[in-house]
Amino acid sequence: MAVRKIVLAGAPVLKAKAQPVTKMTKSIKTLLKDMKDTLYDANGVGLAAPQVGESLRIFVIDDGNGYVEYINPEIITLSDEKEEMTEGCLSVPGFVGVVERSTGVTVRYEDRNGRTHEVSATGLLAQAIQHENDHIDGTLYIERAKNLYKENEGTIE
Repeated sequence: MAVRKIVLAGAPVLKAKAQPVTKMTKSIKTLLKDMKDTLYDANGVGLAAPQVGESLRIFVIDDGNGYVEYINPEIITLSDEKEEMTEGCLSVPGFVGVVERSTGVTVRYEDRNGRTHEVSATGLLAQAIQHENDHIDGTLYIERAKNLYKENEGTIE
């Protein structure tokens, strides 16, 4: 088990647009395994490569329905219907915020074997895909949050 250190808000790698994966190398496969270990160790729903210091277009999600690796994801469609959702982030520990997200999303991505997949999602998975996709585009949820709360306390913004 290789758990990587999670990069916190303010780190330059979290503000940069991540680079696409052009070749599946041994180091990318190691990164994917480490991201899975880190996600589960942190008890998270999703984790993007920039959150472990790697500026690559990769994120991993387990919304309770199974673990999925998203390599070079591209959001194809977002539903017009929006909803305010409470979010937290492993890179912003101790805080949650209210973010408006589309209730549905379709994403195209590659797996570690280079196969292309397209999936449409709603609920927590749709929220997680949008949240993690923001990470690889250099945006943190706190930049979108209407209200930011210290966990178990009142509004701070």
